[in-house]
Amino acid sequence: MTWIHIAPAITVAFLGAFLASFVEFVEAATIVLAVGTVRGWRSALTGTALALAVLCALVLALGPALTQVPERALQLVVGLLLLLFGMRWLRKAILRGAGILALHDEDAIFRSETANLRLARTTARWGVDPIATVTAFKSVLLEGVEVAFIVIAVAAGGTGLLPTAAAGAAVAGVLVVALAIVVHRPLARVPENTLKFAVGVLISAFGVFWAGEGLGIAWPGQDLSLLALIVVMLAAGLAGVRIAGSVAARVAVRVEAR
Repeated sequence: MTWIHIAPAITVAFLGAFLASFVEFVEAATIVLAVGTVRGWRSALTGTALALAVLCALVLALGPALTQVPERALQLVVGLLLLLFGMRWLRKAILRGAGILALHDEDAIFRSETANLRLARTTARWGVDPIATVTAFKSVLLEGVEVAFIVIAVAAGGTGLLPTAAAGAAVAGVLVVALAIVVHRPLARVPENTLKFAVGVLISAFGVFWAGEGLGIAWPGQDLSLLALIVVMLAAGLAGVRIAGSVAARVAVRVEAR
């Protein structure tokens, strides 16, 4: 197998993990910023550190366990999970792109979270605010679990992809942290819906590819088929935006006519 044949899988694994992780880290950073701004950075960083420790333990536990599963069965299961996961992201991105669902607003989330944190009363223990710590912990853990799943799932179907996917997630994490420190406010200008659309396309394409591998399908050009699957998913997603937008417009006209 030449580099040309394996490069698409490596590239898609890196990009998929990077983009998905970037989106999840942006959402987690908004909550951590709110906690740090209102209740103090010691509590925010304590909750974040505890969540990262749990995530590391989760990855270390699941990673070796996956190596015990037969390759074909693992590829099929992981492929189906990635497809379901990717289609969920793509569906929401399509509905937001069509104007049916509201766009994700990090500034609004930040304002809501800071208001709730100001109302909450608690007594700090050992210099740490329990409510603030739990809030940061829960946010980072929930978003981090999705990151860990994507990294493990993307890498599980192929040999040698784990370092690539992990690198993508790590780069995204470092970038979000750096931006949050520099800007010191929610990263509201990040085109989050566009990123989620791209993640949905990439993850769905990877899911179809790994599921096919698990079913014994001989993809033409091996990993090069990933590029064709991405094009198909992208075309389907863009068509979905246009169809959903058209349907929503017709419904709005009928409602106004009443």
